[in-house]
Amino acid sequence: MDTAEFIRSLDREGRSLAAAAAEAGPDAKVPTCPDWQVRDLLRHTGSVHRWATSFVAEGSPSFRPLEGPPELDGDALLEWFREGHLRLVDTLSAAPPDLRCWHFLPAPSALAFWTRRQAHETAVHRVDAESARGRAPEEIARDIAVDFAADGIDELLRGFHAREKSRVRTDGPRVLRVRATDTPDAVWTVRLSSESPVTERNGEGDADCEVSGPAAPLYLSLWNRLPLPAVTGDAALATLWRETSAVN
Repeated sequence: MDTAEFIRSLDREGRSLAAAAAEAGPDAKVPTCPDWQVRDLLRHTGSVHRWATSFVAEGSPSFRPLEGPPELDGDALLEWFREGHLRLVDTLSAAPPDLRCWHFLPAPSALAFWTRRQAHETAVHRVDAESARGRAPEEIARDIAVDFAADGIDELLRGFHAREKSRVRTDGPRVLRVRATDTPDAVWTVRLSSESPVTERNGEGDADCEVSGPAAPLYLSLWNRLPLPAVTGDAALATLWRETSAVN
């Protein structure tokens, strides 16, 4: 996927998130994030959107912490979210290809990083908003394009869980394979140890455990929005993923 495609996804997912949140209402529980109500979802995602916008708009070369959301609720909170989402879309759309600013995962460029990251950030939280208005994540997964879902799996495995922050660790060497069954070449081999996971995009060699399924539900399951689909081999590795893979 290219930058323009990610921006279109970000635009679409943010608008859908806001519409679902408006229908659910700020007090609604978010089943996919049991500690949250819809207001928490809007505050979090809206804050992330403004945080991302600040790096791109200012070309900031260094990290700055995420700022807390304003004390807004109801219609005012929803409008604050929509304004921040639109500003992020417009800022990314206007950014030059050679943009230089801070980003936290390897990418061909800063612009490529931020468009991809915010598209997936918003897509996953759109699923949360949809769940708050009563849609099952299994149903929502049917709305997610296969290539977008496969890219999100790649970002999660080869980006987030390549960092020292990843808590997915094992005492000795183990191998987890992740396979999307509805698109070619969407297979990842995750080598686990007491160090950060090392992931290659291939299906070579033996694996202790394999998690497989269509790309979209697999994407949501790896982000802990759905149960893991088919698991073969040592199910303890799948359990380890569920218990330790949350990204903060």
